[in-house]
Amino acid sequence: MTRPFRRRVLYLPGFDPMPPRRYREMYRRESRMQARISGYDLVMERPAQGTAFGWRTRARFPDGEAEARTEVLVWSDLVQASMRTGILATYGQMLRTAWIYVRSGALRRLMRLRRGPVLAALYPVAVLLLQLLGAVLAAGLAGWAALALTGLPWLAAPLALAAAWGALVLAKSQDHRLFAHYLMQDYAFTASLHGAYPPVLEDRLALFTQRLSDALAEDIDEVLVVGHSSGAYLAVSLVADALRRGRTAQGPALALLTLGHVVPMAAFLPRAARLRADLAFLSERPDLFWLDVTAPGDACSFALCDPVAVTGMAGPGQRWPLVISAAFTQTLSPRQQHQMRHRWIRRHMQYLCAFEKPGDYDYFAITAGPRPLANRFAGRQHSPGRIAAPVAGRMR
Repeated sequence: MTRPFRRRVLYLPGFDPMPPRRYREMYRRESRMQARISGYDLVMERPAQGTAFGWRTRARFPDGEAEARTEVLVWSDLVQASMRTGILATYGQMLRTAWIYVRSGALRRLMRLRRGPVLAALYPVAVLLLQLLGAVLAAGLAGWAALALTGLPWLAAPLALAAAWGALVLAKSQDHRLFAHYLMQDYAFTASLHGAYPPVLEDRLALFTQRLSDALAEDIDEVLVVGHSSGAYLAVSLVADALRRGRTAQGPALALLTLGHVVPMAAFLPRAARLRADLAFLSERPDLFWLDVTAPGDACSFALCDPVAVTGMAGPGQRWPLVISAAFTQTLSPRQQHQMRHRWIRRHMQYLCAFEKPGDYDYFAITAGPRPLANRFAGRQHSPGRIAAPVAGRMR
């Protein structure tokens, strides 16, 4: 009897303060839907007690059976810690982050790529400024009303300040709908050290690297590292660190899947030399398969931008990544497209979800199915529209 294909999946989320169980429940819900649409069987199970957070899957596809163990590489606590800032501190972050991107020339380079993610980056600045303007107007109105009703200037000033602060607090309470504070803190975290990883993040990456090295020593068929959004560039550094440690030639196949990447937001910053070196290193590795998936319909990612080439790190021996489109206009049904019409954060998460009209990109077949990533996309060419021209020469 042929044994099932065995896989380890290490999933690295983006800048997300939500606990990792969010991804387990999303996988449970969406995998059921995709299995029903695509006609395969996929069952989720809890991992053994005492193991890292994640889940197991058992699947039966037309071309075979597979078992997979997925682990979420948790850094949400670091995200939560970075978001424990007050309203005034967020405005301070906005000014500092904007200055870093403008002064370094990173914003100018980003604008030469996709307009969507640049507009997404400018969105929190615009919303925060509008909220500040609203607070100023509330202060002026409150001060005028107090002065008109009481004639006491000493009373008008504190009432005006209270009204302004109340307007800002009310605006922040709606951030679960507007995402302005959240996105501003995301960009501020990336730019906090001008593109260098903070020491706490480097420490966490070292732990992740050990997890990956341990997985590569297991008797399995494939180790798949998945990075989504800003987790995509962290996944690049993670895989690069693990490969620099060395691995046995008889070990499992190693694959990297980056989804909805925002690599230029970090790699274009002046002190991101570590990330740029990791991109160049991975791009030429013969013992790796790297697939990059984005979609022009995702305004939060740099769709079809080769993260190595646009950063200027592509050498003559570049192999990776293979850049393909998730083609939302073709793979999402009209119903799904309508549901996500104005939900751009939800569209950014779609790579981890079910497609009602799936093409060759199927997240659940990739992570739980019986075919290694290299086999699934063997012979596949880059999607039309791939952007590979470096925007500012070869950066160092």
